[in-house]
Amino acid sequence: MKKQINGMLLICAVAAMTFGCSQSKEKSEQQSEPASEKVAESLKTVTVDLASKSDSKLKGTVIFKELANGKINIDVNLMNIEPGDHAVHIHAVGDCSAADGTSAGGHWNPMNVAHGNRAEGGDFHQGDIGNLNVREDGNGSLSMDVEGWTIGGDDSTNILNKALIVHAGPDDFTSQPAGAAGPRIGCGVIAMN
Repeated sequence: MKKQINGMLLICAVAAMTFGCSQSKEKSEQQSEPASEKVAESLKTVTVDLASKSDSKLKGTVIFKELANGKINIDVNLMNIEPGDHAVHIHAVGDCSAADGTSAGGHWNPMNVAHGNRAEGGDFHQGDIGNLNVREDGNGSLSMDVEGWTIGGDDSTNILNKALIVHAGPDDFTSQPAGAAGPRIGCGVIAMN
């Protein structure tokens, strides 16, 4: 009888250890899942729909993605505009209410430096992006990774609450203060959805 009780106690102890270990493993797996989800959630994305301005027929979308390396990827896709080069800039004010886009103010320039060409280095506004080439079919795109921008960082790097502007012509990268790119034909406010 004593042997049976000891045997049963041994079986119960083994079962309890097995159940406890598997439960412990499940708990540790549950705890590791939220950590990986937090990493994915911390990388932000902002999508901007562009509105046509200055009687253009422009349609477009701009996606800003926070990258793991600390840069921001900007992906611009445009339709229904004249073939050729078109300047793309971030302007200081997140307001696209004016029919000609002028409510967006001037280029975003928190460092108060001269306008220039980001691709060549030297002085350039935080909002200087570059020229996007539109093909004969009226469509064009531009994608680049930008260092020094954030989605929600400090005032000198934060792209939120500003406007993305597309111009009728190319940026000449030398005319001050904005590159002589012509009328604003597209505008979208950069804001979290």
